[in-house]
Amino acid sequence: MRAATSNAGDGVIGAKDRPSNLTGASDPEVAQWAQHGHEPAFRELVRRYERPVFSLLYRMVRDRALAEDLAQETFIKVLNGIKSYNPQFKFSSWIFKIANNAAIDHLRKRDLDTLSLDGSPHATTPEEMSATALQLGDRGESPLQEVEARELGSAIERAIAKLRPEYRACILLRHVEGHSYEEIARILDLPLGTVKTYIHRGRNELRVYLEDRKA
Repeated sequence: MRAATSNAGDGVIGAKDRPSNLTGASDPEVAQWAQHGHEPAFRELVRRYERPVFSLLYRMVRDRALAEDLAQETFIKVLNGIKSYNPQFKFSSWIFKIANNAAIDHLRKRDLDTLSLDGSPHATTPEEMSATALQLGDRGESPLQEVEARELGSAIERAIAKLRPEYRACILLRHVEGHSYEEIARILDLPLGTVKTYIHRGRNELRVYLEDRKA
């Protein structure tokens, strides 16, 4: 993905004050340079988060081209809103919040592919297949157990596809991305109690669907 470019110039940062090497700086430090219009700092943020943002969006929308478009949209919003970022908080939570909002807005507008046990049908590389796959069970299990896990996985795919976007986002962030409840709350800009409620309700809906499947 081509990085968005800044029109802010170099702001108030003088040439002698600009960092010569950004790779060792923390995210908040780099973001603060970007806030002052230092274009290499913004490019460094894109370099660090281009892949994680795309991976998150790809899991949400299940389409490579769409994920790329949403990633580009995300970084444009980051560029335009970089001055609103508070360095006291994790930059990753801030940018993932922007990406999630873009994905959820899209999910509300159309029906998308179900979450696949083996990865999105739109995936074109092993990395994309892995990034979009829902892992279930132990990969060292017996062939029979693997078949049973795949059957269960197909049922879970259908169940997750039925969840409302907010529940789906929380379930994916918790069980696929591995974020804590607190991180999910920051990413989605929701109260911690609401995140716990969404995950609880999402799990209950998945459980009901799976129980109906057994009946």
